[in-house]
Amino acid sequence: MRKALIPLLLVLAVLTAGCFQLNFSSAPDDGDEPTTTLPGGGGNPPTTSLPIAGRFPVYIDGVEILLLESWPVQVKAVIRGSLPTPCHTLAWNLGEPDADGRIVLTVFSTVDLDQVCTQVLDPFEHTIDVGSFTSGAYVLVVNGVEYPFEI
Repeated sequence: MRKALIPLLLVLAVLTAGCFQLNFSSAPDDGDEPTTTLPGGGGNPPTTSLPIAGRFPVYIDGVEILLLESWPVQVKAVIRGSLPTPCHTLAWNLGEPDADGRIVLTVFSTVDLDQVCTQVLDPFEHTIDVGSFTSGAYVLVVNGVEYPFEI
């Protein structure tokens, strides 16, 4: 009788735990959510408000800096890597250059957490317009990795 009691209690505990719904998502209390740029067609990329908790990593394989022949020089960054799943969408935040010429580019992904998706890496290559700059030395910082360039 005692030997059967412990497995019976374990089975009862597992069945009881299955009856409760767990909510792992959280929303900001104040309603302020950052604006994030998502890639899109046309002249202006669309923007959307996404909670910071909805940011997921991207796996960057390489960054190439393109300097276009114009004045002021237009700078573009070609980012190659993989998204965690095909359901993730590439997104980024691009900061203004500081006094030292450092430009911070944070690349991440977003996803609808209610969507069911195949768990396989999704390769991407995307060109991000960094801006127009006059002569000088600059450093593009992409997710903490520095890529210096001169104009």
